[in-house]
Amino acid sequence: MERLMQYIWQHRLWIQHNLSTVDGRRVRILDPGRLNTDSGPDFFNAKIAIDGHTWAGDVEIHVRASDWHRHGHDGDRAYDSVILHVVDRDDTIIHRSNGELIPQMRMPCQPQFREHYNMLVSRSDIDLPCATELRSIPALHSGAWLDSLAYERLYDKAERIESILRRTNGDWESAAFVTIARSLGFGTNGDPFERLAMSLPLVLIGKHSDSLTSIEALLFGQSGLLDDPRAFGPYADRLRQEYRYLAHKFGLKRPEGMIWKMSRMRPAGFPHRRIATLAAMLFGGFRMLAAILETESLDDAVRLFSPDLSPFWNCHYNFGAEQQAAVSAFSRASVAGLVINSVIPLQMAYGLTHDDNSLCDRAVELLHTLPPEKNSIVTLFERAGIKASDAFMTQALIQLRRNYCETHKCLYCRIGHRMLAALSRRED
Repeated sequence: MERLMQYIWQHRLWIQHNLSTVDGRRVRILDPGRLNTDSGPDFFNAKIAIDGHTWAGDVEIHVRASDWHRHGHDGDRAYDSVILHVVDRDDTIIHRSNGELIPQMRMPCQPQFREHYNMLVSRSDIDLPCATELRSIPALHSGAWLDSLAYERLYDKAERIESILRRTNGDWESAAFVTIARSLGFGTNGDPFERLAMSLPLVLIGKHSDSLTSIEALLFGQSGLLDDPRAFGPYADRLRQEYRYLAHKFGLKRPEGMIWKMSRMRPAGFPHRRIATLAAMLFGGFRMLAAILETESLDDAVRLFSPDLSPFWNCHYNFGAEQQAAVSAFSRASVAGLVINSVIPLQMAYGLTHDDNSLCDRAVELLHTLPPEKNSIVTLFERAGIKASDAFMTQALIQLRRNYCETHKCLYCRIGHRMLAALSRRED
């Protein structure tokens, strides 16, 4: 409720006429001030006219006036600069630390506005509460917001890579290795893939980069998948034996709590063959960063993510029975997913770190060339009238859904703001 009041104050969405303090003095809001995201009053540098006298200072907002005392502001000199206390319920009067009375005003807001806001943020039984209004928003307005969201998601992914870079002591090749490993989890198994890659430094793998069997033993051993009772047969036994030797040699400790999700998953999605793919990328030495930075098309990426697997994994999805037909490589749609979640973020992160605007532009252009993703979030917005034309737009929709809709941050969404502002104008 207090956040909604701050939003109404910040965007001037209160009923504009007949404003007055609780003791009857006329109020005009000349400048609501600047929202404070740190400690202290809610809004700095406001200008308020009370009975014709102009005051400059800060504004504090509470649901109940008594919250002033409840929050300890009455003894805090930082709040002596408050020139107006804005409340929903004036259940008490307030004073500065020297005893001076602080003007107090109830902020008028139509009940329908509050009801509409509550409908947006509280209807957990509706996938997209704003779907009806969404269809009426001009494409120019929604398009500008979606562009911003796509860039926001790109920057978020770049920041994640920069975090990995710090954990790998600034080694970009290692950061690329961990990022690609995570992307091979395709969301479902992203976390265990990242933990697996972080448990095996590239310098360690490089000591046995001439042996694909040793690399597979390291990866499958650290993953815990060799402990599965279903991992039987001569090949699994050979990997277990090799892992025991290498684990003792390097003093390896397996990450704890590695949980691989495989229920209700097609065999092609099992982590086993994707770990084998990662092993093939490491065989001969992992030097993929240069190729990633030069990738300009999906065809380039298909070649990048099509290493030669060991014979066993050409006809197996896991350590179980051999498949009659050859196991297919990644589909183009799967490669596009790998590009979206590893190649493009790496290009963006590297470009931002090295002030290479052309590389950042390449990352964005590549995202525009990829077909739109197919998932439940994209389908949800399609039903609401927003059809994605490329991966740039689907990434925007995913950012909107996960960072705004699911977290009920309608006040921070430009679409939500436009809807609420329009409602306020209709009711004023």
